[in-house]
Amino acid sequence: MSAAEMTSWVVWGGFALAFVFGLVASKTNFCTMGAISDVINMEHWGRMRMWLLAIAVAIVGTTWLSFSSQIDLDKSFYQRPMLSWLSLVVGGLLFGVGMTMAGGCANRNLIRLGAGSLRSLVVLTFMGISAYMTLKGLFGQWRASFLDPVAIDLAAMGLKNQSLGAFLGQATGLPAKTALLVSAAIVTLLLLAFVLKDERFRTNMAQVLGAIVLGAMVVAAWYVSGHIGFGENKDTLEMLYFGTNSRTIESLSFVAPTAFSLELLMLWTDKSLGISFGIACALGVVLGSLVWSVSKKTFRWEGFASLEDLRNQLIGAVLMGFGGVTATGCTVGQGISGVSTLALGSFIALASIIGGSVAMLKWQLRD
Repeated sequence: MSAAEMTSWVVWGGFALAFVFGLVASKTNFCTMGAISDVINMEHWGRMRMWLLAIAVAIVGTTWLSFSSQIDLDKSFYQRPMLSWLSLVVGGLLFGVGMTMAGGCANRNLIRLGAGSLRSLVVLTFMGISAYMTLKGLFGQWRASFLDPVAIDLAAMGLKNQSLGAFLGQATGLPAKTALLVSAAIVTLLLLAFVLKDERFRTNMAQVLGAIVLGAMVVAAWYVSGHIGFGENKDTLEMLYFGTNSRTIESLSFVAPTAFSLELLMLWTDKSLGISFGIACALGVVLGSLVWSVSKKTFRWEGFASLEDLRNQLIGAVLMGFGGVTATGCTVGQGISGVSTLALGSFIALASIIGGSVAMLKWQLRD
């Protein structure tokens, strides 16, 4: 296939998968910030278990794709042997605080936009601007100068990447693929033991099936960008990943793609730009949510409740943009896609996001 055809397959594949993701997330009220809030405010673990089950499914599927050599996760930015732990912690904490102030993460705001929330449109716009500034602007200078250099060079320690399998293999002498399977099995079994011990969750088939589908969409996205989208450039004879902004294998993530969406809209006549896998995924979530809300007659225009609400949402949006790029992902980008690769950095980022959100929720409830 030509480069244009390969790119088209990746873009349309990402759109279709994200459309399903948005549809199912809307139907099941899937929201990671909401899951954390449920636990803190009501000690209700239903949506948290749904999130964890989606992670478990994503780990199983992604590990199988890697084990069977259908995708090369070593090429993903999650697996880079340079562990920028300070960026992951600071970015994760700020993203967690920001999504709590904004009433939802990037994915949740895309879903709300599809259901008619003009408030989410404003949040996504400011988040996208902040993310772009962190990728290529003023915030990016701060990130590159003060945060990213504080890192651990895992390659100097003899590690090929930062996956848990690599650490296990080095510690035990197991072959790389065996260590990958063992580490994936341990994490998955721990997650499933916690998720399925609750009878109320086990019998809630909407949440169980929803989590399975959402996790499967992350796995399928790895396959689309990393297998279908991997091929030879007919002009240079190089093997390339087509259709992704990072020019390597990607799965679902929504902060940086929102920034690239704004870039494309502002520089539409720039022929070097086009609709990428990430942009198509963001659009797919919105349209999936739109179809669900229209079909269920829940579509309603929504604005800001007050000036204070506007202020909090905008501050939260800026923090999400900076934090999401600095931590290399959001609650989906790191929390499901990144963790599915078993990258140590993804677990650090996820823990930081949860920590930031919990701290902000506690602050909001201090009175």
